[in-house]
Amino acid sequence: MKITSLPFIGVLYLACSCALPVIPEKEKEDMQFAQKYLENFYDFKEEKSSLFKSKDLNPMSKKIQEMQSFFGLEVTGQLNSQTLNMMKQPRCGIPDVRSYSTFPLSPKWNKEDVTYRILNYTPDMLQEDVEEAIAKAFQLWSSVTPLRFIRLHSGEADIKISFASGFHGDFYSFDGPGGTLAHAYHPGKDIGGDAHFDEDENWTKFTTYSGFNLFLVAAHELGHSLGLGHSNVFGALMYPIYMGKDTRDFRLHQDDIDGIQSLYGPPRESPTKALPSQEPTEKTPTVAPSEMSPHEEPTETTPTKPPARPEDCDPHLTFDAITTLRGEILFFKDSYVWRKSPYFRDIEHDTISSFWPSLAGGFDAAYEVDKRDQVMFFKDDQYWAVNGYNIQPGFPKPIQSLGFPRNVRKIDAAVHDQSTKKTYFFVGHRYWSFNENTQSMERGYPRKIAADFHGIYHTVDAALQKNGHFYFFHGAKHYEVDVKTKKLIRTMKSNSWFDCEKY
Repeated sequence: MKITSLPFIGVLYLACSCALPVIPEKEKEDMQFAQKYLENFYDFKEEKSSLFKSKDLNPMSKKIQEMQSFFGLEVTGQLNSQTLNMMKQPRCGIPDVRSYSTFPLSPKWNKEDVTYRILNYTPDMLQEDVEEAIAKAFQLWSSVTPLRFIRLHSGEADIKISFASGFHGDFYSFDGPGGTLAHAYHPGKDIGGDAHFDEDENWTKFTTYSGFNLFLVAAHELGHSLGLGHSNVFGALMYPIYMGKDTRDFRLHQDDIDGIQSLYGPPRESPTKALPSQEPTEKTPTVAPSEMSPHEEPTETTPTKPPARPEDCDPHLTFDAITTLRGEILFFKDSYVWRKSPYFRDIEHDTISSFWPSLAGGFDAAYEVDKRDQVMFFKDDQYWAVNGYNIQPGFPKPIQSLGFPRNVRKIDAAVHDQSTKKTYFFVGHRYWSFNENTQSMERGYPRKIAADFHGIYHTVDAALQKNGHFYFFHGAKHYEVDVKTKKLIRTMKSNSWFDCEKY
């Protein structure tokens, strides 16, 4: 560039800048944070070839869409509050991919005996507790593969484990408390397979409000050390966001098993797949510490055997509660949950305890307030607010705190109207309207269900809003109602949501 052109460019810049709107500082900070996040985890590259930044934000918008799709958020391409909140969750430092995946070229250890060494320890935990957490994390993977993990106390190991803060020699500096918790490298020479944990975090033996469970994070990172990338299956261990969980009897999600066995095959004398009754009781690194206390976890007791999960196409199938959750639909019956995702063809089956161990029993009602990224669960005369896997502090609360009279002892069903921001609660043949903005019951309620929802002359077992319609479930049937006119459109079997034959 010639020097003589500089004054003209300076004048042009000033003229252009005067016409641009002033961006609020908070919005500017959020955009810079999002850009850095997309650079780190979605390979976003800012266009630097032009002197003037283009108003065309399509490249960034496309990366935001990619991120929203990965996490099951509404795909808008806009940096809305729900997307920004997800970006701010504690997570793994490895970039994201879709479904279960391996790293490019599928690197793996070409041997069954893999060595590891713990180079140093975090002062947050006892040394023996760190060793136990790491060994337990390795055992999780060895239980479903032919791999054997051998700990070394000196010399060169395949996988080296260390705690460090900030810059620690690998060009991927840690960012202080929160944000990136740890990262690991795929199998290979030198740094290959090594796992690094951010010492600025508070590491714990048990799942607590104030720290991160080392076993959960280590199990996730060692999946990378063995060759797995991230999964976008909500609940899989290799999902990139941290979520504190009760770690008793922790088992791998089938998605994790499929991934690791695609690299190493099944164990020599073990079944290749977990039976339905062996669905994982917990799932993985992902969103913020849970509600458990920092004290020792409860002593395990022998649980009573729950009733068998009904078949998807059982013509008599009924549901206790239904809600959306980050783009998926969750159907609850007793201790079981069916997951219908727009990103996967098959219905997934889990147990309630695999997501929320302290809410292992059945639910009476549930609904999602998507703008708050929050699901409300109701059981008897109490309710809980949940963000992802995390039960919010201060819960459960009595349902009377929402404005119900004392003679209401339980909720039959609930559904949130996203357009009006009102939630309808159904009790017997009546319903209440709750304003989510003011957090108060509206005057003039309860009213009769049949008076306002034409064609619904019975009680409601579960309810859902989707695509401009309410769906009211009663017994083995559900009723599609137009949201605006509140008139009945059609009646179907409850299991029609599972691609079973309709009538």
